[in-house]
Amino acid sequence: MADDQSNRAHRKTKEKKAHSGGPNPKAFAFAAPNKLQRRAARSHDVKEKRYHVPLVDRLPEEAPPIIVGVVGPPGVGKTTLIKSLIRRYTKQTLSAPTGPLTVVTSKRRRLTFIECPADSLASMIDIAKVVDIVLLMVDGNYGFEMETMEFLNVLSASGMPGNVFGILTHLDLFKKQETLKLQKKRLKHRFWSELYQGAKLFYLSGVVNGRYPDREVLNLSRFLSVMKNPRPLVWRNSHPYCLADRFLDITPPTDVEENPKCDRTIALYGYLRGTNFPAQGSRVHIPGVGDLSVSSTEALPDPCPTPYAEQALAKATGKKKRARLGEKQKILFGPMSDVGGVLVDKDAVYIDVKTSTFDPDVDYEERGFGEQLMVKLQGGKRVLGEAGAGMRLFSGGELVDKIIAEDDGDSGRKSRRKARVAEGEEVDDADLDGIGSDKEEYDGEMGSDEDEGEDGYLETNGAASGKSVFAKRRYSETNGTSTEDVAFADSDSDLGSISADEPDLEDLENGDFDSDEEDEDEDGNLRWKSNLSENAKKVHGRNRPYRTADLARMMYNPALSPAEIVKKWRGVSEEDEEDSDGDEDDDFFKKSKAQDGGDDEDRHIPSLDYAALEEKWEDEENVQSLKRKFIGGHLTDRDGEGEEDDRFEGFDEDEDDEGDGEFEDLETGESFGPDKSKPKPDDEAAALEEERKKNARRKEELKLRFEEEDREGFANDKVNAGKDSGQEEEFGEDDWYDSQKAMIQKQLDINRAEFDQLDEASRSRVEGHKAGTYARIVLENVPYEFSANFNPRYPIIIGGLTPTEERFGFVQVRIKRHRWHKKILKTSDPLIFSLGWRRFQTVPMYSISDSRTRNRMLKYTPEHMHCFGTFYGPLIAPNTGFCCIQSLSNKAPGFRIAATGVVLNVDESVEIVKKLKLTGHPYKIFKNTAFIKDMFQSALEIAKFEGASIRTVSGVRGQIKRALAKPEGNFRATFEDKILMSDIVFLRAWYPIKPRRYYNPVTNLLEKPGVGDEGESTGWKGMKLTGQVRFEQGLSTPNVSNSAYRKIDRQERHFNPLRVPKKLAAELPFKSQIAAMKPQKKETYLQKRAVVSKGEEKKARALLNQVMALRNEKVEKRRKKQEERREPHRKKVEENAEKRREREKREKEEYWRSEGKKRKHQEGDEAGAGGGGGGKRRR
Repeated sequence: MADDQSNRAHRKTKEKKAHSGGPNPKAFAFAAPNKLQRRAARSHDVKEKRYHVPLVDRLPEEAPPIIVGVVGPPGVGKTTLIKSLIRRYTKQTLSAPTGPLTVVTSKRRRLTFIECPADSLASMIDIAKVVDIVLLMVDGNYGFEMETMEFLNVLSASGMPGNVFGILTHLDLFKKQETLKLQKKRLKHRFWSELYQGAKLFYLSGVVNGRYPDREVLNLSRFLSVMKNPRPLVWRNSHPYCLADRFLDITPPTDVEENPKCDRTIALYGYLRGTNFPAQGSRVHIPGVGDLSVSSTEALPDPCPTPYAEQALAKATGKKKRARLGEKQKILFGPMSDVGGVLVDKDAVYIDVKTSTFDPDVDYEERGFGEQLMVKLQGGKRVLGEAGAGMRLFSGGELVDKIIAEDDGDSGRKSRRKARVAEGEEVDDADLDGIGSDKEEYDGEMGSDEDEGEDGYLETNGAASGKSVFAKRRYSETNGTSTEDVAFADSDSDLGSISADEPDLEDLENGDFDSDEEDEDEDGNLRWKSNLSENAKKVHGRNRPYRTADLARMMYNPALSPAEIVKKWRGVSEEDEEDSDGDEDDDFFKKSKAQDGGDDEDRHIPSLDYAALEEKWEDEENVQSLKRKFIGGHLTDRDGEGEEDDRFEGFDEDEDDEGDGEFEDLETGESFGPDKSKPKPDDEAAALEEERKKNARRKEELKLRFEEEDREGFANDKVNAGKDSGQEEEFGEDDWYDSQKAMIQKQLDINRAEFDQLDEASRSRVEGHKAGTYARIVLENVPYEFSANFNPRYPIIIGGLTPTEERFGFVQVRIKRHRWHKKILKTSDPLIFSLGWRRFQTVPMYSISDSRTRNRMLKYTPEHMHCFGTFYGPLIAPNTGFCCIQSLSNKAPGFRIAATGVVLNVDESVEIVKKLKLTGHPYKIFKNTAFIKDMFQSALEIAKFEGASIRTVSGVRGQIKRALAKPEGNFRATFEDKILMSDIVFLRAWYPIKPRRYYNPVTNLLEKPGVGDEGESTGWKGMKLTGQVRFEQGLSTPNVSNSAYRKIDRQERHFNPLRVPKKLAAELPFKSQIAAMKPQKKETYLQKRAVVSKGEEKKARALLNQVMALRNEKVEKRRKKQEERREPHRKKVEENAEKRREREKREKEEYWRSEGKKRKHQEGDEAGAGGGGGGKRRR
């Protein structure tokens, strides 16, 4: 039976295709494409967040210190934090840190800490403009205070730096750990909502010995030390500025005596930041003082150099830096806090000793440089009235005393002394490094009129550890190097004193002036030594003649005349011209006349025989040969014969002549020069062609070498590659960004290479003082109040002004009232703007754009919306942020930041218009025409408004046509419909207005608090509102009759009812037919009844109504509850009914299926039984 069974055939197997060798798409398909897409999008977003608009990096190699501002409300622990950080970095304890404090934190990083005074809103605004890192201190036990929120909003307006950290203090006041944990979490999320998610927050638990715990301060200091340099803000990256860390009044005392309130001359010191500071003639603004002119800017040695800078300086100069200050003073610089022992200035030296009872004989463990200097200055131990024994210029010489009289018979030497040769061994140049020449000493004295050395401190010409010059010489002698080792000398002054050893400092102090040897000349022949220093200065202090660098410097000196410049450049002094016939003794100090300046190696101009030159150029042939070298000449000897055919191959007419002068390739050492023999024209052309090829190859090698050094720049510069090939620029995912950065870096390298060729004086004059330089800025004509009321607690910022910012005009801004400021801002109310470096009071006018067609004036600022503001002030570049305040007072309640916004443009042609409604009344009405009165006064006014649109109160529009002859001021107007006599006609016009020209700079640093200003930081008060003045003086507001509100009596108008004719009403459709009811003739029951209720009846009825209301409420609740109880039963009944229907349907289907099979079987049996004959069909 199994053989007879036929099963369904299996499906045929697919034939496998042979591998084609190409990529298999299924093998590299993604399991979750949507997930992959989301992941790719997120990675792209994260990558895009890192990109910023490429800015020019103006930070020099030695960047200025990073400004760290410590900000917070009073009593939160700002001073304690600064003292803790200073202790952590420098191991020094400051009792009262004031002003900027600069510390060295790593090999190439310095930090400047400055505390923001909490009682001065102006100082908070100033610090927000220059700070790089903000340490925002919050009282963890109290929460965020108003000063913290104000400073954050000022930061966001002036430019939010990338590094703002929160510090929670007073956490030791929490007794329960759970409460502390909850408060930390709450403050952290509040801090994140103000800044950004994940902002860093530090916790300082308590105070130990007047400082925060060392471990917590260490964590904070490490975070500050390893942080990246903040991204420069646009405003700071385009303006020079300086945070002054030192203040000095250098006004001449005689001027102050004549007029104590005269304008002062102020010197401010600090690190320059931003762009290059102009060397001279610049205009600056000091917030709180005003616009000032800089008389001079001078670069000083860095008082707080980094170890990297010190190593670079030692490597460049070849000598180690002398340890002038102690180890503690090296890494901490705070002049306003009086840190350290010595303060060196251009005009004076300030020495600070630790105690008033300082004893130089006591051997202190740590003696600062200032104390050492005091010991040296007080070294003479003589009793009052004791005369000094005198002084000895040379060892072994006689004592020089003022009592010595001139000898009449002594006429000096009659013959020139011969130079003596010192006996001793030969020495190397390395042994002579410690011996300085007279020129070096003179250059050190006369190079500048300062008492400063190369690194900004007092120049002692010796070691700073306390050894004097004499001690240094004695030390060199003990090491085997003595002044007697000089083998040859031009004079005795160069040779030095070889007769005997020089006395030590201790010997001078003890009065030991006895010498072991006496000089050979005992006849008084030492007069030539009397003015030894002056003669040495004349000879060796004179600059070398014919120096190009000196010529460039003197040409730009307006104090010198051309004749003086020529004299100085040639090296001719006035003494040489006047005292040509000097004593023979003075010849000892003069260079011989045979040594001409032309033989000097520094002279770049050759000495020529002018007679021979004149004879040479009188020859006509030589002149013609010279003409050929210029543009009008010809390259060959043929003078203009054959213009087209005589050109050399490979030369164009517009090509420049490379010249055939002699030169030397500094890289290869190969020398090139003209051939001595006169070449043929073809040979000359070939030589020029070969020379050009060599120059081209040399340029190509230089370019390739530069590309290798800057692989990220030129090698990947697709911008220039696309331009050269003429194709469209195609950039990959990151190529455009990298190419832009490479272009900026390339330009920086070109500028740096160009400026490096100049000397320091010329470079500073052309380029200015670069950022990172410690400079001395002298300001003239400063108000004396600045010096009299100076307080080191408040920061002093010197902000450079561009030429545009010195001009004044109307500035249009986009402004928005701050959501936390309670009062709305009104047009023409005074407002203090902090815009750029300046703070000033002005009266802004607010406006809004109506469909971009006009600027309509607003009386008040809109709620939760920006508007335009126009005011008179300095012209500032667009997109500059600003913030506004109404008052600097600390007594102002609420949030003091009134508004914020950005500058839009400085276009003075912006017109602000004010809506003006003119009303009139018709006095004669025709069909669509009417005569209007009471709107204008003359026909001239009507002529200006001809064609203007007018409308009535009812909305009928019209137009002004012509003025009427009589009466004056009336006009004819047309309307789109007939108007009524009771209509009022409106003309909506726009009236142009201009803001007031009011500019009042905020000079809060010039005025100290007055009698009634307790708790204020300044006594400055700006313009007040009229209402405020009346309130302070107790004056009442004057009543103006025209401004008073009057009750308006309007007559009630009765309009006729609408009457529709019956014929028209009959033809109206059913929907538009007027449904008019006939008046009721009989009174209804409600009209007829008269119910008069008494008091008790009213109370009873009211009580009954209340009871019924309560009952109805209960019944309704009961009904709802019953419905809720019945709902499950109804659901259950519905489910049972559904199941019953499904069961019946299933049974029905089974019944009919079986019934169908049965009937089919019966029909088959009947067909088989009746196959033989045609019997009757069974029914």
